[in-house]
Amino acid sequence: MATTCIPQITFGFEPKGKPVVAAFDVPHASVDGGAVLLKSLDTQLQLTKRLAGCLVDQRQPGKVQHQTLELVRQRVFGLACGYADCNDAERLADDVIHKLLLDRDPIAGRALASQPTLSRFENAVGWQQLRDMAHVLADTVIETQRRRLKGRATRITIDLDPTDDPTHGQQEFTFFNGHYDTWCYLPIVATVTFNDEPEQFAVASVLRPGNAPATRGARGILRRLLAKLRDAFPKATFRVRLDGGFAHPKLFAFLEQQQVEYVVAMACNARLEKRARRLMGKARMLSKAIGQTAHLYGETRYAARKWKRKRRVIIKAEVVRHPGRDPKNNPRFVVTNLPDDPETVYQLYCGRGDVENRLKELHHGLEMDRTSCEHFLANQFRVLLTLAAYVLFQELRRRAVGTACAHAQVTTLRERLVKVAVWVQSSVRRIVLHFPTTFPWLPTWRRIARAVGATT
Repeated sequence: MATTCIPQITFGFEPKGKPVVAAFDVPHASVDGGAVLLKSLDTQLQLTKRLAGCLVDQRQPGKVQHQTLELVRQRVFGLACGYADCNDAERLADDVIHKLLLDRDPIAGRALASQPTLSRFENAVGWQQLRDMAHVLADTVIETQRRRLKGRATRITIDLDPTDDPTHGQQEFTFFNGHYDTWCYLPIVATVTFNDEPEQFAVASVLRPGNAPATRGARGILRRLLAKLRDAFPKATFRVRLDGGFAHPKLFAFLEQQQVEYVVAMACNARLEKRARRLMGKARMLSKAIGQTAHLYGETRYAARKWKRKRRVIIKAEVVRHPGRDPKNNPRFVVTNLPDDPETVYQLYCGRGDVENRLKELHHGLEMDRTSCEHFLANQFRVLLTLAAYVLFQELRRRAVGTACAHAQVTTLRERLVKVAVWVQSSVRRIVLHFPTTFPWLPTWRRIARAVGATT
């Protein structure tokens, strides 16, 4: 009887005089064993199921081998595990854990969908379905936090931030953007913060053409988010923080109409620079006296030419000093309707800087910018699937409170908790996941597993 030849690799070093041989001969194993944590969270949130419910399957029923829900889960969990491309489908087709994540038998279940199937799936989605998915993502995050806080949030802060998504082909609506000096899309990401908590929960991500002004879509996103948040937290006060690209009279009028607090940066101009001249002089004197960077705060009433009325503008007069360099003036301006003292208002605005970390997680941790489909709607679909994976990671991080992973970025969470070797054994009664006894993050993993619903 013929036996299967298993290729082996022999290394050149020999500890204790014994050759080291690598043999890929363990069946029913995976390197993504920890993804069951994300699966448990998805089961609780019903996120992928609700997203799949937004999609209309126009395929012939008799020829369908992979249901819409399975395709959504394959993409979302694939993104979460670090497989951003549909091309990765071939390498993962028989992975036991990825089958398990789709509720298939990890051993006997059929292979996952192929790259062509996933590509057709991504390109079959329309605007209405994408809009419904965006609502589901926002509703899921808001409802999850409402249950956690029991509807008792006193202040909710909304941050919007655009980011570049460089393109390298002939994608629809990709244009050259002078600010980023590249051909790109210009997605906008919305996050919400509850009370004084540090976590900023991503609730929306809208893909826009590369030449879109910063304000495009901002009012629509804010209008929908404010309506949802007011329904969930009727007693909360709402605050909106935006960078200088959003300083537009229509947006100010909208925020005032919505009766929300706002803190919006504004670019320097000749009139504002003149208003800040006296304060800058004092800052230069202070910086010279102490020999280091100095900043002072003040305020003025200001109206740009297209504004219908004056608004309060906070002035930060900063003089930056570096060893071996001449001091540099760095005036900054923030438009606000808050009554607090200037320094307090400016520090509140600076809190939005942490949004950059959320963008880095989306870009580098989940590759949100892998928008390589030819069609714009397919790329928007990818962005929403990436956001869904990020929602699961943010909830995983929240459940990791009290552990070394409580403040970890997505890449660290994946490295410590998801990328775990596992051997899967299936019997009539149960499926057993065999993890290494020497797993370095075992105590943390066990604690988080219990936090996401596992029992001991």
